[in-house]
Amino acid sequence: MIFTISGESGSGKTTVGNLLASRLNYKFFSGGYFFRQKAEEYNMDLIEFSAYAEKHPEIDRQEDDMIVDFMRKNDNIVLESRLSGLMAYKNNINSIKIYLNTSLATRIDRLSSRDKNTEPKQVISRARSEFLRYMMFYGMDYRVFTYYDYIIDTDFTSPENIVENIIKLYQKL
Repeated sequence: MIFTISGESGSGKTTVGNLLASRLNYKFFSGGYFFRQKAEEYNMDLIEFSAYAEKHPEIDRQEDDMIVDFMRKNDNIVLESRLSGLMAYKNNINSIKIYLNTSLATRIDRLSSRDKNTEPKQVISRARSEFLRYMMFYGMDYRVFTYYDYIIDTDFTSPENIVENIIKLYQKL
C-alpha cells in the first residue's frame, strides 16, 4: 500500500510520515527533501528558490516526475510532499491520500521552531509562491479536499495520535 501525506509547510507531513512509516515498517520518502536539496544546489534559501521556481517550471516538473515514478515503482511506502496526494489522484495511482490541515498560526510556530530564522512573512510568502506555481502549472489547488481520502486537523492532536488514527482507518479498509 502507498500512503501519501500532503499539506502545507509546517502541517506535520514529515513528522507524521516518518512515524507512520516506522509503525508500518514501510519506506519513507520526502518530496521536501528534493526541493531543499535543489535550493542548496542553486545556492538559495527556500524563499529565494520558491520565487525562482515560479519562473522555472522545470524545477517542479522534475520533482513531480520523480514522485510519480517513485510511486509507480514502489509499494509499502509513505510519501510526504505537498503534491503527493494530487499526483497520485491525477495519475490513478492506488494509494491512501491524506491531507494534514493546519492553521497559519500553528504552521508559523512550527516552522519558526524548526527553522530558527523563519519570520511569519516568509511563511506567508512561501505559501503564496507555492500556491501560484501550482495553479500556473496544474490549474489546480492542491488544498481542495476532494483529492484526498482523509483530512486530518493537526493543530491540537499529537503526531502519535494522528498516526494511530491513520492506522485505525487503514485497518478498516
